[in-house]
Amino acid sequence: MKWNAELYDDKHAFVFQFGENVLELLDVKTGERILDIGCGTGYLTQQIQNQGGLAKGTDYSPEMIAQAKVNYPDVDFAVADASNFSEDGQYDAIFSNAALHWIHNQDGMMQSVYNALKPGGRFVAEMGGKGNVAKLIAATQQVLVQHGYAEQAKTQIWYFPSLGEYTSRLEKHGFRVTFAVHFDRKTPLQDGDQGVAKWIKMFGSQYFTGIPEAEQTQLLQEITAILEPHYNENGQWYADYKRLRFIAIKEQ
Repeated sequence: MKWNAELYDDKHAFVFQFGENVLELLDVKTGERILDIGCGTGYLTQQIQNQGGLAKGTDYSPEMIAQAKVNYPDVDFAVADASNFSEDGQYDAIFSNAALHWIHNQDGMMQSVYNALKPGGRFVAEMGGKGNVAKLIAATQQVLVQHGYAEQAKTQIWYFPSLGEYTSRLEKHGFRVTFAVHFDRKTPLQDGDQGVAKWIKMFGSQYFTGIPEAEQTQLLQEITAILEPHYNENGQWYADYKRLRFIAIKEQ
């Protein structure tokens, strides 16, 4: 998936703006070495550094990392695969916001994170949880099937686990989960009735693989029409976000 870093910063800044609240959980201590995985265009990595951490941000997207380096030239950024990296025992904490649900190899990621933490180090993150954008996914699948794109409707883009499922998985990798919460957070979309189409183009473009551009416009309009009763609140549109947030400690 190729990311549009400029559009991400311009129209989807809510991703990192809500993440500032997750930084409170991280509770950065001066001098701590902290890795931010799935850092996007780098805003929260820079905030970690501003709070006294020795921060490094990584992302799978070269486009995001290129923009991060432009935005924050004094912060260390690198392209890396979160499900397979090796920085053994270097970090006091590993942080992630709105990125883990993109990772299909969750076990590889958890093992990499565990290995990269010092004993007693903490893994602090927020991601999409079970039911995240469920209405949007259902509407998209419905419209794709109606137009003869049943295969595209089966596309699995994200992993949105339940709290029990995810904390159990962390425990299997040697973490002790000290905090976990799964909560609703309706999230504002930009540009009114154009917000659904822009969200899907930014985050769900894989649904439209192989579909002509001209036809995509019609599909997006139909998806928007299905979602309007659920998303439109007096002109402000909101997506049905559900988030999973946790702190997990490396015990050994």
